[in-house]
Amino acid sequence: MSDPSWLQTTWWLLVGVLFTGYAILDGFDLGTGALYLLAKRDAHRQTMLRAIGPVWDGNEVWLITGGGALFAAFPMAYATAFSGFYLALILLLFMLIFRAVSIEVRSAREGKLWRGFWDGAFAVSSTLAPLIMGVALGNIALGVPLTADHEYYGNLFAQLNPYSLLVGVTTVALFMMHGSIYLVLKTPGELNARIRTWVRPTIIFFILMYVITTIATLLYVPHMAEPFKHSPWLFIVPLLSVLAIANVPREIHHNREWRAFLSSCFAIVFLMALYGIGMFPEMIHATIPAHSLTAMNASSSEKTLTVMLIIAAIGMPLVIAYTIAIYYVFRGKVEVDEQGRPLGAGY
Repeated sequence: MSDPSWLQTTWWLLVGVLFTGYAILDGFDLGTGALYLLAKRDAHRQTMLRAIGPVWDGNEVWLITGGGALFAAFPMAYATAFSGFYLALILLLFMLIFRAVSIEVRSAREGKLWRGFWDGAFAVSSTLAPLIMGVALGNIALGVPLTADHEYYGNLFAQLNPYSLLVGVTTVALFMMHGSIYLVLKTPGELNARIRTWVRPTIIFFILMYVITTIATLLYVPHMAEPFKHSPWLFIVPLLSVLAIANVPREIHHNREWRAFLSSCFAIVFLMALYGIGMFPEMIHATIPAHSLTAMNASSSEKTLTVMLIIAAIGMPLVIAYTIAIYYVFRGKVEVDEQGRPLGAGY
């Protein structure tokens, strides 16, 4: 197997960076939704929605950008993934739609039944979306049945294998931890005190799933560990991920919520880096390794990659600047009245 060119490697990394950005930013939105029903008071649920309300749609820009980059830079991988995981991706799309609709309409009426339905839809969609994402990542790492022409010939039930489901649950646990920390950062008063009690259980849940998934990966997906055997210095990445995760409860204990959130963000970065190191240069691992899609056989032409890189050099700073501006404008905790209801209209 030939090595990827610098353009193919650059775009492989850039696609990974975009999806990592999405995991960090929309991860706490989805984690908030997964924890949402633990808040029993309507005012507390409104406050949680107000915490993510101004930013959740902007966060999804990173997913759209990542998908667009994958389509343009690696069209063969895009085509195989979207045909092979068609039903799962349609279900993911519906979950993201239901989440968006739930946020926008749940407070349009005062009825208990109305709000209860949309609250449930928000919680379920926010939980199933990361589960589906994790299952997809698990299948891509474990290996999917591809022909020599890179056509998928499996089915949805084959995708629901134990390892992929394990990765899916681990993804949900990670986002729940990330979301609970974000909510500690954004919520005031009684709700803040309650959410603080959620942080430690979500950390324990994630660490437990992380350990189990790591063991399962070493046993059943050994090719993911090969780069670490050949380059022992790469063990710095899992070490940094463990340190980032361990720092979260320490910072929360000292009421340093912002540092705890940064630690959670770095944990996601290092976990995505671990996944990337194990996969590189593959895009989709096949059950017959010779049929796998890689950065070499799935990429667009060198001219296309070059033109896109110029466009990305112009566009990426704009996306980053937009994201920074939104978070700066909506910095600080959600303001509430004496009854704990968020001030302002909506959500």
